Amino acid sequence: MKILIFGASGSGTTTLGNEIEKRTDFKHLDVDDYYWKKTNPPFKEKIPLTERNENLKTDFKKFENVVVSGSMVSWGKEWETAFYLAIFIQLENIERMERLKKRETERYREKLLTDKNIQRNSKAFLEWADQYENPNFDGRTLKVHNEWIELLDCKVLRLNGKTELNINVEKILSEIKNYWQHRV
Repeated sequence: MKILIFGASGSGTTTLGNEIEKRTDFKHLDVDDYYWKKTNPPFKEKIPLTERNENLKTDFKKFENVVVSGSMVSWGKEWETAFYLAIFIQLENIERMERLKKRETERYREKLLTDKNIQRNSKAFLEWADQYENPNFDGRTLKVHNEWIELLDCKVLRLNGKTELNINVEKILSEIKNYWQHRV
């Protein structure tokens, strides 16, 4: 079974993917691990689309049960039919931005106060992420995600990122159980 979890940055996709992996036999694959080269500091250099797709496809096929977290809107049409279930997480923008600011502080610590490049990159990232609900923004937006949902050839479950993690996990576990019951 293949599951996709996606939403805006800070909505909880990676956290939910990690939790599903902990509680099941699913392998969690985070698209950020395929999108970005390993650099220090992170998120500086993108991996070319063809290479990232090949790397993800290799791992995707390696495991029978996979949960992928992250937005794959621009990764190619083949991903529109690759999943049995897609989970779209939404979270109010103010809370999502607070989560992202906290994550940036935890990730970079004192460098966020002293390193001009990290300050500039963090500020640019937060400004980009804050545009998610702007339908006129040229990038990953709620509008783009809603349009992509219409193209997905699978069931789409919409979850609230503010809901307690365990409740959202239980909803997904119920979907997984239902899948296996109807497959036999």
